[in-house]
Amino acid sequence: MRTGVIARKVGMTRLFTDEGVHVPVTVLALENCQVVAQKTEARDGYVALQLGSGTAKAKNLSKPERGHFGKAEVEPKARLAEFRVGGDALLDVGATLSAAHFVPGQLVDVTGETQGKGFAGAMKRWGFGGLRATHGVSVSHRSHGSTGNRQDPGRVFKNKKMAGHMGASQRTQQNLEVVLTDPERDLIFVKGSVPGSKGAWLLVRDSVKVPQPAGAPFPAGLKQAAAGAAPADEPAAEPQAEAAAETPGEGGEA
Repeated sequence: MRTGVIARKVGMTRLFTDEGVHVPVTVLALENCQVVAQKTEARDGYVALQLGSGTAKAKNLSKPERGHFGKAEVEPKARLAEFRVGGDALLDVGATLSAAHFVPGQLVDVTGETQGKGFAGAMKRWGFGGLRATHGVSVSHRSHGSTGNRQDPGRVFKNKKMAGHMGASQRTQQNLEVVLTDPERDLIFVKGSVPGSKGAWLLVRDSVKVPQPAGAPFPAGLKQAAAGAAPADEPAAEPQAEAAAETPGEGGEA
């Protein structure tokens, strides 16, 4: 079982397939997602990785938090999360994950906090039809109606669908397809919508309901591995280098 990643929701856009079909996608950005700590069976009783993403000012952290990041020798993180992994999928502290951790076509589970709607009525919150528009109903057209029974049981059952606080709760969207990845910019394009507003932090994992994709890097797709694979295609890179060298001579900036 591989680790997941912490990503920030950038927003939604669309991509076009080779056949010209447009696919709505959500753009997720990895902001220096690093391993901050390890959890081992011998010391903690379970195996997991603690990841951190984003940046935080040291003055806004407590002394224990500053010591925790200092021990790992990583810059302070804005968001921390823990992922259970297999014993053979542990990563070194300080390792940086890349968008190449996922491969196009695989399915992922995305966890985030839904957008808060405040206090909402039963029609908006649960999709109730409301009361009749006439025939005796006055100033109660959007109410939810009766919530109980008679003298027996004489109370409202728990979990009754009523008006109340809507949104701002953790939700997991399962089996979302990864349409495209951009390791250079650390972007992941996921088909459809995901929980949360723009700028929200999300947890992205391999789907638990389908087998792990064959092409996914194990134990993880790291920055060092992605950078090390680039020089292998030297013949293809030479014409690009020559074109880049000719561009400044045309009088414009590269």
